[in-house]
Amino acid sequence: MNEYRGKVNAPEFPSHLAWLNTERPLTMAELRGKIVMLEFWTFC
Repeated sequence: MNEYRGKVNAPEFPSHLAWLNTERPLTMAELRGKIVMLEFWTFC
């Protein structure tokens, strides 16, 4: 896995996603250099 370190960019968020706690969708450029926490959950 070290061969990919620093070489794989995160993709842009899909434009159709619903966002919480923001007035508008964010872009990866706006988040660059910031600490970002993503929470994923599923309902089974």
